[in-house]
Amino acid sequence: MKTYVFLPKYFKTELPAKFQKDDNRFPEAYVEYFLKKYTKKGDKVLDIFAGLGTTLFVAEKMGRIPFGVEIVEKRYQYIKDRLENKENIIHGDALKLLEYNIPKCDFCFGSPPFMMKDDPENPFTAYQEEGSYQQYLKDLQKIFSQLKEVMKPNSIIAVDVANLKNEHGEVTTLAWDVGKSISKVLHFLGEIIIIWETRESKTVDGRSEPWRIEGTFGYGYDHNYCLLYQNK
Repeated sequence: MKTYVFLPKYFKTELPAKFQKDDNRFPEAYVEYFLKKYTKKGDKVLDIFAGLGTTLFVAEKMGRIPFGVEIVEKRYQYIKDRLENKENIIHGDALKLLEYNIPKCDFCFGSPPFMMKDDPENPFTAYQEEGSYQQYLKDLQKIFSQLKEVMKPNSIIAVDVANLKNEHGEVTTLAWDVGKSISKVLHFLGEIIIIWETRESKTVDGRSEPWRIEGTFGYGYDHNYCLLYQNK
């Protein structure tokens, strides 16, 4: 298994103005890479943190059957309005995953909402209620325990995550902590380092195409991780 990958950082779809301020999508190329590697046409692809629908839209375009859960109503409605399989997006809470009639899925790809260790809000309530970092990790484990029941045996679960650095240089080891938490309920296969490239006018770092490694992924880092698990 290759442990790093370079991907182009640009978006093929422009968001409506009302979402642009809070655009936390990952590029379509990210989803495409892993769907090509781990799925085939007709497979059921699940994103339990659907966000603005990138995983679902890409899956549908590639001939997979998308399923998703999104807690924020306006984001859910945005996805539903644009998805062909409209009945497959659920306005709901990932902590209540087993309450929804989701069929057994072949592959899961998504990104849990991020949390720094001193954040006061609970990400799983769309940051609307108080929370703590330790509770966040416990809730994450509850979510993936339920996900285990939704996924087919031996299926792959891909989790997008990153470590986070604040303006004072203090680090939240989110990637490591999320990895440990989920590993208690799913078999950890390893991590893929995602390095982002963006177009510029000349070749840099000896690469043959006019791309460069972007200065930052965000949160004080130049890269993020895709953690891979297997349901066994």
